[in-house]
Parts: sequence; C-alpha cells; structure tokens
Amino acid sequence: MRGISLLLLGATLASCTATAAQPMRSPRGQQQYLSLLAGKTARPEISCLPNYSANDMTVIDGRTLAFRRGTGTVYVMHLTPGCEMVGSGTYALLSRQYGGTGLCRGDIQQVIDTMNRITVGSCTIGAIIPYTRP
Repeated sequence: MRGISLLLLGATLASCTATAAQPMRSPRGQQQYLSLLAGKTARPEISCLPNYSANDMTVIDGRTLAFRRGTGTVYVMHLTPGCEMVGSGTYALLSRQYGGTGLCRGDIQQVIDTMNRITVGSCTIGAIIPYTRP
C-alpha cells in the first residue's frame, strides 16, 4: 500500500514539474510571429489584458494569439491545450468577460464552430507577455 502511495506521489510531482512543449508553428504562423515582434523586447508577464479590440487580434497558431496596441506594443497570449482549432476554417474563439477586467490569466476560452454553433474545444489563458520597442 505504501509503495502505491509513493508511486502516486512521484507521478504527481513529475506532472507538476514537466513543461508542455509548444506546438510547431506553420511557416506562415512563424513568419507572422517574427514580424509582429521584430524590433521589440519582452517585458515582464502581466495578469490581464484590459480593453482589447478583437480587430487588433492575430491568431498565430492554436496556442498563441497576438494583440496589437498602437504601433509600438504587442501582447502575446499563450493558451493551454484545447484551442488548437481556433483560426482554422469556421472556428472562432469565444471569450466571456464578467466585470469588464479584460482577458486574464486563467480565464476559460471556448472554440466555437460558427457553422454548426457548437463548442468544439476549450482552454485557458496562460501567460500574457507584452513586447515593446526599446
């Protein structure tokens, strides 16, 4: 019995320390990513992206979104697994905001099939990293 408990504890600790590999970007997605961040440097992570505009959002891949604010700042938002289908075909990302704080780390996002109007996936917001010109 004690051996099973130790095995479960070891598996739990290993799952907490393992880092998830980022999915491979398409050449087009990688080119978009590099062009958005050209000449910019990363700043410390922020917990919320207030007052974003969906018109300023770029889907880099199913795990990475970019939001442009003006000409100098780009916010890169990393999503957890589950939203890989966003931006492909008839799929869209649905964010439900409560209280007007914007998009925040830990918020649940849903991928909606816009043709059939059904949820086909969900994920949460991970890191939000601002990139600015030095």
